[in-house]
Amino acid sequence: MNALSMKHLRYFEALSRIGHFGRAAEACAISQPALSMQIRELEALIGAPLVERAARRVRLTALGEEFATRARDILRRVDQLGDLVRAAGDEPGGILRIGVIPTVAPYLLPGLIQHLTRRWPALDLRPREAVTRTLLTDLTEGRLDLAILALPVSEPTLEEVPLIEEEFLLVRPRSDAGRPVPDAARLAEMKLLLLEEGHCFRDQALSFCKIPASRAPRDLMEGSSLSTLVQMVGAGIGVTLIPEMALPIETKSAQVAVDRLAAPHPKRVIGMVWRRSNPLGPQLIRIAALLNQCLPVMLPAQSPPYGGPHQP
Repeated sequence: MNALSMKHLRYFEALSRIGHFGRAAEACAISQPALSMQIRELEALIGAPLVERAARRVRLTALGEEFATRARDILRRVDQLGDLVRAAGDEPGGILRIGVIPTVAPYLLPGLIQHLTRRWPALDLRPREAVTRTLLTDLTEGRLDLAILALPVSEPTLEEVPLIEEEFLLVRPRSDAGRPVPDAARLAEMKLLLLEEGHCFRDQALSFCKIPASRAPRDLMEGSSLSTLVQMVGAGIGVTLIPEMALPIETKSAQVAVDRLAAPHPKRVIGMVWRRSNPLGPQLIRIAALLNQCLPVMLPAQSPPYGGPHQP
């Protein structure tokens, strides 16, 4: 029988946190049967069950709850030791766990990885896409080294560095090209397509239109991604707002018109966040400085097709 290993702890911690074998296996980058085998092996080593296996969700036993708490603490301390070792080097290197929100990841993450690995080849980047709430939890609990998301987060234990500022653009069906651009009050009366709850961009769009977050779901139409929203607009279902960085990708094949909204233009600030206690702080500051230089160049040029139909 194998001895208890860090691998066992990491797999069980993921399962206890996520509560589902399939999603936990995906988070661990292994197959579901492999994860199940590792958990059974862990239970055999301990000599007692840690989970109750149900059809749709996993429940922890009383021992499993306590074991998960202890495992989480051990893993956090091991990761802190790794941070100390990496912080001893002059240059950023080793594993760097990066969290990115979904309304940024598809548009900036490829270029971000390219710039970072070109500057510091020893970096082993481990990116993960998730909504803001999840990223902040993982950051606070030590499962991420840094996160790139919309500022401010206003959390005293976290360091924030702004990277770029961008506008929100109005996307309408192509048949609306040339018509007056609606103001925020008019947008609130239109069929406005928004991301599902949990996305900070949804909250920012609601704030601009002065729509209460408690507004009934039937009054709004929701999508799981910006791509879905833009394609729905192209089908004539409604209108939406998208961040400027998303324009080249999301409107490439859509029958839509894109317009800049009237002043004061709705904007968001994207920044980098990390724990103030992270010993990698000096290296993360250097990474933030590099991103401050390269990310603005990756935004689309502020030129037509704003104010008219977007040609695929």
